[in-house]
Amino acid sequence: MVKIARWNHAGGTQSGFVDNGTCYALPMGQSVQALLDAGLDETLSLARQVIGSGPAVPLADVQLLAPLLPATIRDFVAFEEHVEGVRKSIDGVAGVVPEWYEAPTFYFTNPHTVTGTGEVIGIPAGCDDLDFETEVAAVVGRVPGSNGRNLTAAEAHRHIFGYTVLNDWSARDLQRREMKVSLGPCKGKDFANTLGPWIVTADEFEDLHDAEGFLPISMAVEVNGETIGQDLLSNMGWPFAELVAYASQDSVVRPGDVLGSGTCGSGCLAELWGRNGSQTPPPLKTGDVVRMTVEGIGSIENTVGERRNAGTRVSARQRPRNRVASPVISGT
Repeated sequence: MVKIARWNHAGGTQSGFVDNGTCYALPMGQSVQALLDAGLDETLSLARQVIGSGPAVPLADVQLLAPLLPATIRDFVAFEEHVEGVRKSIDGVAGVVPEWYEAPTFYFTNPHTVTGTGEVIGIPAGCDDLDFETEVAAVVGRVPGSNGRNLTAAEAHRHIFGYTVLNDWSARDLQRREMKVSLGPCKGKDFANTLGPWIVTADEFEDLHDAEGFLPISMAVEVNGETIGQDLLSNMGWPFAELVAYASQDSVVRPGDVLGSGTCGSGCLAELWGRNGSQTPPPLKTGDVVRMTVEGIGSIENTVGERRNAGTRVSARQRPRNRVASPVISGT
């Protein structure tokens, strides 16, 4: 199993491979992005050279960082069960809209607020309903001869370099207000995304795909040691190859792009609030520890920090709807 990671050690940031509890740094300060730009085959070849022979440090002695600095993050909503519950919680309406079944849906989120396992996640200003979202993300790598545009599902499958765990942190009260405007979410989502603990290369999962391309690997989340939800990645409405292909249509996917699966069934609090008719379990609070585990990838764990106290909401000015500017009176 090839695991690609970034870490802090002795005051410096390094990138490389993790194997049997040991971190092996890439030669000459190469980055994870360089591996993604090289593609999966070259990365696997380099891993065989570096693991066991390159500069090494025990995994226990490092602080893992997000395994890459994403170029973009597209987050899909690919689990029907999640859509049912969270729609009830956010919109107060039961069921799934027919449009969900017609094609995958995603939004772009903020690549500049990505965090790693072990980091403290502060509660954003104005948020009382902090939530998590349990996801798997595919990481795009280079395929020789491909420009990443208008891919078929088979072509897109080759662009999946590897997989990592994704926690799409969510301020549900902010999100509810934003989405009533039929746009967003924005501040309800852009304050933090956690990726980690590493990228596991796609070849490790190749023999696990079923006949339709789905991966039946388990996903689970717990808060303060208590299990909140569990699901299989294969319960997505579309396999990852189709999500990547859809993202590329009349557009492009590039090395370093991250594509989230969306939240698995029972993988967040808001879904459970919708099903239970109350905020049970309660929103996250300062000091809570959220741990997500995905079979074949690993676990990420974060502690909820303090709430930032600030007034950030700015009300609109009620403006006249003039179509012609008032004449300017100049002095004499």
